[in-house]
Amino acid sequence: MTLDDRKSAILRAVVQQYIETAQPVGSTVVADRPEVAVSSATVRNELHNLEADGYLAQPHTSAGRIPTQKGYRFFVDSMTGNEGVSPATVTQVSDFYAAAHGELETMLQQTSSLLSNLTGSAAVVTGESGAAVTIRSIQLIDLHPETLMVVLVTSSGSVLKRTLDVPPGLDLSTELTTAQAILGDNLVGRPLVHLGTWQPPMDQPGGGLAAATIAAACLAADEAGSQVYVDGASSIAGSFDARDTIRSVLTVLEKQFVVVSLLRELVESGMTVAIGSETGVATLSECSLVVAPYHSDTGQVGAIAVVGPTRMDYARTVSAVNEVSRQLSSLLS
Repeated sequence: MTLDDRKSAILRAVVQQYIETAQPVGSTVVADRPEVAVSSATVRNELHNLEADGYLAQPHTSAGRIPTQKGYRFFVDSMTGNEGVSPATVTQVSDFYAAAHGELETMLQQTSSLLSNLTGSAAVVTGESGAAVTIRSIQLIDLHPETLMVVLVTSSGSVLKRTLDVPPGLDLSTELTTAQAILGDNLVGRPLVHLGTWQPPMDQPGGGLAAATIAAACLAADEAGSQVYVDGASSIAGSFDARDTIRSVLTVLEKQFVVVSLLRELVESGMTVAIGSETGVATLSECSLVVAPYHSDTGQVGAIAVVGPTRMDYARTVSAVNEVSRQLSSLLS
């Protein structure tokens, strides 16, 4: 159903007022907002119509109205884009990534903290080793006559490490260089998943050590898996009144597989804002998620998201998520 300009302005005013105050909104308050240029009586009549159409609800007969999921969806869909990111946010994100260094995992954890600080909500960042991620380098480091360190760096910036026991009787002075050459020639530039499918030539010098190196690197990749970094979960406690709701939301955030699958599904469907039941997760029915992918030069690496109550500040949150996604992708590329 299409709303006329007056209903649209009144509905947006109710949603914005409720986001700001968390209190049911009455007709007088709406009529006093600068974007609504009609009388209180007219507002009262339109609120009744919007409630009948499912955009608003009235928790008590004497109370004002609150947005329904349908009302929030209209509000988000009607955002013009003029609510763009503030210069202060752009500067804060730029300064953060200008100073960022070290392994990708550390940067992603710090990114979740940055996003939580920007939005005042719980933030989630996922990092995946998908088909688009390629092997940038694989090195064998001689730690000890009996121990090597396998160090594999991916195109997304992840550094995978694992120690490897030197096979008995192996002459490192000759085998190490040969094995390193075999690995470099056959793995660098290939997808990470190639680790589990390529078999080095066992009848050549260095082949046995190369095979042992690949086995160790596969174990490191399996242990790394899909990483989930959450920050600001404590803000969930202040966003909801019911303890059961708080407990349920926190439980979902602790389940890495659920979080990764949910964000991947939302990103693949092109949805950037999921409201209430749109998430497909019953325990998040009172939450909204704002999601964006981030990329390296080889493709999508993962996703970032903000999780908060359905009355979150959508304009602020969407702009912050998009800006962090943009600058993180630029850095990784």
